[in-house]
Amino acid sequence: MGRIGRGMGQWDAGRGSAFRRNRCPRGRKIRGSPLTRRLNSSVKCPLRAGGLEVKGKITRPGPPLSEAGAPLAASNPPLAQKARQQPGRPGSFDLSDLPISHHMQQVYSALLVAALLQAPPLAAAPTGGGKPQAAPTKRKTASTPSTDPAEASVGGVVLTDAGEPLPGATVFIKGTFIGTSTNQFGKFSLNASFGNGPVELVVAYVGYESQTVQLTKADNLLSVSLVRSANLLTETVVSASRVEESILRAPVTIDKVSAEQIKRISTPEILAGLGSLPGIDVNSASMLFTSVSTRGFNTAKSERVIQLVDYMDTALPSLNLSPGNLVGIPELDMESIEIIHGPASALYGSNALSGVVLFNSKDPFVYDGLSVRLRGGERNLLDGQLRYAKKFGEKFAVKLTASAFQAQDWIADNYNANGSSVNPTGSSLGYDAVNRYGEISNVYTPYQDQPAIGYKVNPELYGKTVYMPGFTERELIGPDQKTRSYRLQGAVSYLIKDDLKLTLEAKRGVGTATYQNLSRFRIKGLGTNQYRAELKSEKGFIRAYSTEDFTGNSYELTQLSAQLLNSPTTEGGTTKYYQQYFYVYNQAYNQARDLKLSPADAQAAAKAAADATQLKSSDPRFATLREKISTDDQPGRGAQQNFNSFLNDISAQRSFRISDVGTNLTLGGAYREYHLGSGGKLFDDTDNQRIINREYGAYAQVTQTLLEERLKLSFAGRLDHFKNFDPSFSPRAAVVYSLGELKQHNFRASYGQAFRSPSQTDQYLRSDVGTFILLGNVGNGFQGYSFTNAAGQAYVPGTSLAGYELTLNKLKLERVNTVEVGYKGGIVKNLYLDLSYFRSRYSDFIGGTAFVGNVDGTRPTPAQVNAGLASGFTDGSKSPARIIYASYNNSQEVRTQGATFGLTYYVSKALNLSGNYSLNVLDRSNLPAGFRTFFNTPKHKYNLGASGTVLTNLSYSLSYRWVQGHQQEMPFATGQIQTYRTADAYLGYTVPKLATTLQAGVSNAFDARNIQIIGGPQIGRLAYLGLLVNVK
Repeated sequence: MGRIGRGMGQWDAGRGSAFRRNRCPRGRKIRGSPLTRRLNSSVKCPLRAGGLEVKGKITRPGPPLSEAGAPLAASNPPLAQKARQQPGRPGSFDLSDLPISHHMQQVYSALLVAALLQAPPLAAAPTGGGKPQAAPTKRKTASTPSTDPAEASVGGVVLTDAGEPLPGATVFIKGTFIGTSTNQFGKFSLNASFGNGPVELVVAYVGYESQTVQLTKADNLLSVSLVRSANLLTETVVSASRVEESILRAPVTIDKVSAEQIKRISTPEILAGLGSLPGIDVNSASMLFTSVSTRGFNTAKSERVIQLVDYMDTALPSLNLSPGNLVGIPELDMESIEIIHGPASALYGSNALSGVVLFNSKDPFVYDGLSVRLRGGERNLLDGQLRYAKKFGEKFAVKLTASAFQAQDWIADNYNANGSSVNPTGSSLGYDAVNRYGEISNVYTPYQDQPAIGYKVNPELYGKTVYMPGFTERELIGPDQKTRSYRLQGAVSYLIKDDLKLTLEAKRGVGTATYQNLSRFRIKGLGTNQYRAELKSEKGFIRAYSTEDFTGNSYELTQLSAQLLNSPTTEGGTTKYYQQYFYVYNQAYNQARDLKLSPADAQAAAKAAADATQLKSSDPRFATLREKISTDDQPGRGAQQNFNSFLNDISAQRSFRISDVGTNLTLGGAYREYHLGSGGKLFDDTDNQRIINREYGAYAQVTQTLLEERLKLSFAGRLDHFKNFDPSFSPRAAVVYSLGELKQHNFRASYGQAFRSPSQTDQYLRSDVGTFILLGNVGNGFQGYSFTNAAGQAYVPGTSLAGYELTLNKLKLERVNTVEVGYKGGIVKNLYLDLSYFRSRYSDFIGGTAFVGNVDGTRPTPAQVNAGLASGFTDGSKSPARIIYASYNNSQEVRTQGATFGLTYYVSKALNLSGNYSLNVLDRSNLPAGFRTFFNTPKHKYNLGASGTVLTNLSYSLSYRWVQGHQQEMPFATGQIQTYRTADAYLGYTVPKLATTLQAGVSNAFDARNIQIIGGPQIGRLAYLGLLVNVK
């Protein structure tokens, strides 16, 4: 029987009879009628409790009744939503939170109340209305007992607390991988086995309180209402501790982006949209090549942040860099993105120095059906994505995703002088422009005199550096100005047991974009093939995957331009364009001085005469030479990039519950092996034997909860071994303490160490481009001579080499130590705060430098240096000395500190407001004058945003971003990034009957052109229109 009670008179109801009064306030008897027809009725009865009157209302829209006389479904049962069910007492509800009333209203049927309270509480909703609650809660409901053990269908509808369908909500059988998601009408269906007892369904949706519904028999007319809550309080993450936990109680700074938020990101590349999160810097080298950094030291290749898709590293094995999401997963298949800020090597090993970006794809068991997205917009944007997933029963599922994207790429066009240029912008001696490539510089010296042909350098030019202009990015890319991305991915999953899943997956991605490192590269047809096999349970996994990279027809812009300038002026000729240029410059200067022009005017006249001899991009010979050089992969002659390497990775993890008092242990390990290949064009694999490099590690983490689970202690550590470096241990210790009745205030503190290993090119590079040679540094190091001394003075040919000696030791790991404190929680109802502060100490920074040395690592003699000067160290018959570029570790410790501040205010479903601020400070107190840190990070930046859903089916998001100008020091260029502002917007209107959402979006809405990395393009506006179709 059903019982209502809490400090008040109890009302007992027996089936088939009216309420029996035990003790009724006001002495009123309530009589009812039997449930023998379809009903649409209300019951209202005031119940006194401690001097208060409580009114309950139950509404049934008239569904058919079960054979037992109970309604089969409830689409809008406020009492069932507002009454708190008492744990362990089916049919017993606590009404103390119901509204207070002093009025008695008409009673249609007391028996209706009895039947409803005895029937399965189908809308097992939490307390409260449509506003976010202070903390997430879970409710359980129970059906009437059944002894039916057979597997049967379970289904129904998931609604909001306002009675609206909730598409995309997930429904899982607790403790298993069996699950599904709701369609556009909020409906779901799955098979469940009742042979082992009751089944618990976990119903969840981002931004709503999750519900647990307990069933003891099949029911296809379930109705579950979810109440809105703050994302912060309902979200869980996995990446922070490699086990599922509340985002509030994660021991480190972490952000999560949901599938709904991903849908509203309007940038063409998903990573660019992460710049709206606190503490995250995004740097776009081109439209589809974006890098992500946290806590400083931004670069164009994210070498200190690892990017994972379902825990598979997306980095190219050859270069150890991630090409953004160029060859990643389509947005249609993204369930969420998790971003860890700060050191994470304790659980993730090498290169998690500054953080982790984890893309979680959608499970075909949960998200089945067909999804299609089509977009078109400015810059000839065409974008199509398809995802199809199909379940065959509850044991087998397949998934296929495909995407194609193309648009007119952003082209870099900064023609100001590079910060490393000897001459300033506009100099009549010429200068090294940021986005003109392959400039050849010449320092006029007496060594260049050629008496045999009557050529003598004017002494006024001795020691002066003259630049021959290179070609622009637009000229060099020519017909390849469209950026493209093609991705095809397929997976099959099989449930060996309900809680043990096997997944096999294959992926191929190919793209065209521009990437920046020592130079800028047009990656044309660069791509990866990935294969994964994974066995996963609730407690652990075994995962093996392989990644292959390939270059397609990619080429380097600097080498392409330099080889154009190094080409003969005529087919079959011997005089080259650069030789002609410097010859004419000197001769024209002499003639101008003979005409009594001033030195400045003579330089201008000489430059004009020399420029006239240069190959023009409009000349048919330019197109012929460009095609020839860009498709030649021989270093020193061509510009095409040629590498093809493999990465094989196997890892495993198992979690253990050590005790019943909150002690948990996680153990894991990983082995990784590289097979590097370039045919001797990039690596030192000149014998056509792939270079094999390997690393492996093991990690452990212990967590302990105390003080009624308010105190959470976490200790983790990982030991990694390498082929070329000493072993490395990475510890992390963290504490989280939760305050408040609902543990809504969470304070954390942590200490962590992390490391970055030198890339495969840092270790094994060998590429002789003629004018210099690039070498890896894992042998015995190098000795040689620097081009400048400790005082910054450039070496003058013919003078003493004392003070210019240089020694580069063998490479070792780069390291960081970080202390962090933070807070995450609800200040007041609907207002949430996220704070963090950190201090970091970096040591053994990995950088690169050019010097004069011998290829075997020994230091040349002064005589060898002088003998090599005349040819620029390119004539091996005169001197073994070469100009070498190699990586090294800087011994200078670098200190940084920073903070992030984020506020989120959930006003209503129609309006969510957010804002965040980030501070990054470089401590120069211990740095010598002129020391280059490559910090490359704005001191201040902030974001403002608003989002919501109005008019039921109209969703929107608005964001504004401000980034302070700052100095950047990249290997490719140095210079000042100007302060910039951008605004993005998204609008989507869903038509449920058509399962279609009409979309419109714009990034950088006001076309505020901005450069995010020195050497990169100006990013402008990109607007699009599209549609999204989801059919289950």
